[in-house]
Amino acid sequence: MLPPAKFRGRYVRPKTILAATMAVGSLLAVASPASAAAFSFTTIDVPGAIPGSTRAGGINNSGQIVGSFVAGATTHGFLDTGGSFTTIDVPGASGAGTVASGINDAGQIVGDFQDGTTTHGFLKVGGSFTPIDVPAPLPPPGTVRFTVARGINDAGQIVGNFGFGTNAADSHGFLDTGGSFTQLDVPGGFGTAARGINEAGQIVGDFQDSTTMHGFLDVGGSFTTIDVPGARSTSAQGINDAGQIVGYFIDSTGDHGFLDASGSFTIIDVPGASFTTAEGINNAGQIVGTSESSFAVAHGFLATPVSMVPEPSSLALLSVGVIVLWTIRRRKCRQPIRLRLATTVGPRPARRRGAPRSGQAAFTRLQGG
Repeated sequence: MLPPAKFRGRYVRPKTILAATMAVGSLLAVASPASAAAFSFTTIDVPGAIPGSTRAGGINNSGQIVGSFVAGATTHGFLDTGGSFTTIDVPGASGAGTVASGINDAGQIVGDFQDGTTTHGFLKVGGSFTPIDVPAPLPPPGTVRFTVARGINDAGQIVGNFGFGTNAADSHGFLDTGGSFTQLDVPGGFGTAARGINEAGQIVGDFQDSTTMHGFLDVGGSFTTIDVPGARSTSAQGINDAGQIVGYFIDSTGDHGFLDASGSFTIIDVPGASFTTAEGINNAGQIVGTSESSFAVAHGFLATPVSMVPEPSSLALLSVGVIVLWTIRRRKCRQPIRLRLATTVGPRPARRRGAPRSGQAAFTRLQGG
């Protein structure tokens, strides 16, 4: 047991100091804003981009982020590795340029680019680009006009959507496994788009019916509809290995991001933004997406769960403890004392009034040197 310290003329035991410190820290924890928000938000803007043109689309388990930005009237993809940005441009891309949408833990990136009037998907491995074009099914209902790759897992499986025209209703989802394509269509719906895939091969995306747009989860060909309660429309954009799903929904107040954890929905709104979409999530629960502070002024964002960053209440508690102990030490230095620790052992002796009990530490205050 540590000896008591003298504070303002009175001896105060360390346990009393600790209790007081914890009490003050608890009050600060109650007042802390950490409990009011589920995430800590970081804005992502590519240096040199036209202000308000950065959009974040995907994140892997190393925290690498991909997305797009506009510079020189052309859209470019980007890779953000710890704040260091690398531009991604598919050779020969023109028109709308290049958009990066997904990244796996090997750093393989998927997205889309425009070549003339046709949109193609792409896979980037190192510095090598491979175009992705869904072949027209047989019998061919027409020419495939666009292919967009949106997500990739560590097995190299790629999901996205393709279509025979420019109308979103003509869209079909696809799963690309080593160059073998599987068409994905939600039963009873149309305009299916696959947007994210995890290591278990679970796929999320969206589709339309006669009334609105809905999100979906595809587990081995079994489809489950995702609708945020109270939403006019819902789109699922990304899924991690825990099955947590992110996306966005529209209600009477606008566009909001969401996190779906086993049917429990959390709304994600970037503070001060009028528009938020969540588009990717990794296994640590970090979420990336896009927000708009005003119409068409976009910024990427990274939302980190507060459990991954120090809470203000913890820092405040530590600060209070340091201040209290520093004050006690400072006052002790003004009036030096020596504490001698004596411990009684052996048979219990007769105890004088005011003497310490047997087996307990007795502290004798010695003045001077």
